[in-house]
Amino acid sequence: MTQKNLHRQNVVACIWDFDKTLIPGYMQAPIFEAYGIDQDVFWKEVTELPKIYAERGTRVSSDTIYLNHLLSYVKNGPLKGLTNQRLRELGKELVFYPGLPELFEQLKAVASSQPEFCKHNITLEHYIISTGLAEMIRGSLIAPYVDDIFGCEFIEAPLPPHYSSQGELPLQMEFEISQVGTIVDNTIKTRFIFEINKGSNKNPQIDVNASMTRVDRRVPIDRIIYTADGPSDVPVFSVVKGNGGKTFAVFNPDSDAEFAQNDALLHARRIHAYGPADYTEKSTTTKWLRMHVQTICRAIVDECEEALSKNVGSAPRHLHDDDEPEAPEQAPPSQRELF
Repeated sequence: MTQKNLHRQNVVACIWDFDKTLIPGYMQAPIFEAYGIDQDVFWKEVTELPKIYAERGTRVSSDTIYLNHLLSYVKNGPLKGLTNQRLRELGKELVFYPGLPELFEQLKAVASSQPEFCKHNITLEHYIISTGLAEMIRGSLIAPYVDDIFGCEFIEAPLPPHYSSQGELPLQMEFEISQVGTIVDNTIKTRFIFEINKGSNKNPQIDVNASMTRVDRRVPIDRIIYTADGPSDVPVFSVVKGNGGKTFAVFNPDSDAEFAQNDALLHARRIHAYGPADYTEKSTTTKWLRMHVQTICRAIVDECEEALSKNVGSAPRHLHDDDEPEAPEQAPPSQRELF
């Protein structure tokens, strides 16, 4: 019997950063507005915290220390009562760049736009990997168009010590976020690239750290397009581009500084191209994304057709008197079919 590959490998993955990639600013803005908090003061404090804690002899992650500061605001009153449900509700207020979420559906349609794509059942999946708050993204306009969301998460009413030996746990009436459940920083983002690559996100039995050949990976990295906004995404840009995937950076059309930042990434060979965060049908960004989705789909077709021609032998034919008999090509015993 012919050995089956673990996955059909007919999936294209568009993976997106969130803040300043799909929306103009930071997703936490609706939280501060709802609770009357000066967001400039909050972010200034967050920027200063790593230095302050370093002076005390403690290292903290500059990417995710804002999560602890949010919890300090909850514990000390300004954000008292903030829950995951409330975060999801506030996510509805997020405003996206022009052309979203329509582009997500349009790119999925590209994967079924040609008869040969349909023949091989090619599909496209969208993923968001963000250092922001997963619950806000889940509550946003984009969520129904996304296959999975990876972001930071909070725990409400954490279990007490010795909870495993208690027959009945006390019911906490005052639910609010109080502990960090999942941290995603700019380096941890690469882990989720490999979860998508290996299929761990679809099948928990697949350990993301397990060694796998390319033919067994659900979405080979050369079938991934990663879109983000800047230098903080260099770890993911490096992993995707270095393994044959496509990398694209976007900038706010009103910002000369962001344009220059993207140009520097291009010259540093971190990305393949960059364009404005304009996802309308005729924008250069949309044209680039659509073109490369089509290119990946064609590569899948070529690979499938090549595999088919290798695994299917020639049909028998009538021999003429002057034909030399051909020796049958023998497959290794482990690969022969009975018929």
